[in-house]
Amino acid sequence: MITIKEGDFIEIEYTGRIKNNNKVFDTTLENVAKKEGIHSKGATYGSRIICIGNYHILKGLDDNLKGKEIGKEYTFDIDMKDAFGKKNAKLIKTVPSSLFKKQKMNPFPGLQINADGMMGVVRSVAGGRVLVDFNHPLAGRELVYYVNVIKKVDDEKEQISSILMVELGLKKDMYSLEYKDGAVEIKTKIKIPDEIQKVFADRVKKLVKGLKKLSIVEEKKK
Repeated sequence: MITIKEGDFIEIEYTGRIKNNNKVFDTTLENVAKKEGIHSKGATYGSRIICIGNYHILKGLDDNLKGKEIGKEYTFDIDMKDAFGKKNAKLIKTVPSSLFKKQKMNPFPGLQINADGMMGVVRSVAGGRVLVDFNHPLAGRELVYYVNVIKKVDDEKEQISSILMVELGLKKDMYSLEYKDGAVEIKTKIKIPDEIQKVFADRVKKLVKGLKKLSIVEEKKK
């Protein structure tokens, strides 16, 4: 029996639902996304590799996976405090409708807006005032996750690729990776600032036990 411990890399599939209405808000399974009407052409579906204890997934889900067995399926209830937190009344703002008109916008309930980098949702429109909620859409919600723990991942190239995806958002078609004798060279199709490279390299070396050296270079266009 292999149990999951902090620092382990594991491959999982999962589906997250809102507890009170059973609505799916997140899934790695494309067939589930299509069935539930949340499929996105730009999304990447399929199993994910994560490092336990580093919150590559929701905190409540990460915490629940510790001590569980490889090769089994689980259902976890996630309290709001371990999910997206409680609703914060200070993040619900009243905005004059005139501000929307200046931006040539017609506010209506459900409209998503971006205000100075903060995402908000219009809750109501009345009397020249617009109520905008800047809380996370799932704040105050209890969740249920269905998880299939497929396997433990010991291959260090797979581990590094998973961190590139989770922490830098790099899909496999955005880079090439050469790993040998504890050293890895990553050639990317995009420029990654030097300060981010240093922080990322230090972090990966802590997570991938056999890694001693990591370098990132921008691939020259032909």
